[in-house]
Amino acid sequence: MLSLLGDIKMDKKEFKGERLKVARLFRGMTLTELSTITGISKQSISLYENDKNKPDYEKISLISSALHIPHDFFLQEDICKTKTEVTYFRSLSSATKIDRTAQSLKLEFVAKMYEILSKYIDFPQLNIPTFDFHGSDDEFDNQKNEAMFQEIENIAKQVREFWGLGNEPIKDIQFLLEENGIIVTGFDTKEEKIDAFSQHVVLDNKDFYFVCVDQGAKPEGRISFDLAHELGHILLHPWSENLELVSKEEFKNREIQANMFASAFLLPADSFGKDIQAYPTDWKYYQWLKKKWKVSMQAMAYRCRELGIITSNQFQYMMRQLSKKGWRTKEPDDVPYYLHDNIFQGAIDLLKEEKILSSNSIIQTFKRYGVSMYPTDIENLLGLRKGTLDIAEDTPRIIQIKSYLDN
Repeated sequence: MLSLLGDIKMDKKEFKGERLKVARLFRGMTLTELSTITGISKQSISLYENDKNKPDYEKISLISSALHIPHDFFLQEDICKTKTEVTYFRSLSSATKIDRTAQSLKLEFVAKMYEILSKYIDFPQLNIPTFDFHGSDDEFDNQKNEAMFQEIENIAKQVREFWGLGNEPIKDIQFLLEENGIIVTGFDTKEEKIDAFSQHVVLDNKDFYFVCVDQGAKPEGRISFDLAHELGHILLHPWSENLELVSKEEFKNREIQANMFASAFLLPADSFGKDIQAYPTDWKYYQWLKKKWKVSMQAMAYRCRELGIITSNQFQYMMRQLSKKGWRTKEPDDVPYYLHDNIFQGAIDLLKEEKILSSNSIIQTFKRYGVSMYPTDIENLLGLRKGTLDIAEDTPRIIQIKSYLDN
């Protein structure tokens, strides 16, 4: 471990205002909210964040407690090299900026912990095809939109060929993304307007993509579509611009394009089309197919309309039926989805099993790089099983059970 940490320089233990701002935004708090909780004036907190003044130890303790961030976090440098470029949110227009900032910062910390773990773990390399996607931004130009539809269909087909998937249902899209170098995690965003989001990170001049899903409330079919949607953004759209400067109309079109990709990728026209042909307007049949294709019934209905298997009038009638049954928000067989053991769980388990790092030393290693967090936060951000970083296991036993031979 010493050789791996040899490049770390011990920084001076002094309060760093930028770290306070990061921690506050990480928790999704405004200056006013933090002021109310701590009793420290909003003006004083602003001065602390801008390094115009330094809080005393008592005030640092108040801030640390209010944000549930370890005291040391505010006294150290961030020495990770990851550079976040762009974060794509599915609901850019409806989620508040502070909510988006909080979730983006969470994923940035995931990227930093990935960087640290990669010093010990040989993670899968990014393995995705590249495309020169043209698309269309004119929703009223039917000819261009038809060409875009075919373009996305072809791209989805090429991705399946590139990864050797054939035309069968994708059993585990989370694993598929992870084995091809796209890092997946999931946590409760506590924000209904944020479904899933993805982030582009540069580390040592290499591209990395991180995807986060909002788990714990949404069912498997919804999460599968979310993951495929984010893959669509990764493959189709530019990652070198400030999305805040993109017009609402253009962003809306990108969302439509990502949805079209997800639909084509998860439900190939040939194989899914053959499956659904028997009873294309029967919701009971959709319920049966849902178990096979692992996609929501509504997504399958949209796909059928998209492929011309059902007419727009049939689709509208089916949606009215769905509403009457109360299936718009909760379909039959829906259960809350949680990530399978993801790549981070595998990495942590491997380090502990091979006795390379214990739970406590993992936490301390993150801390040395500037990621000082409580174990529960680390577990939540990395999508780990609860208790994975319980340090009780590191406590040496000082008593033993007597052997019968002693009697």
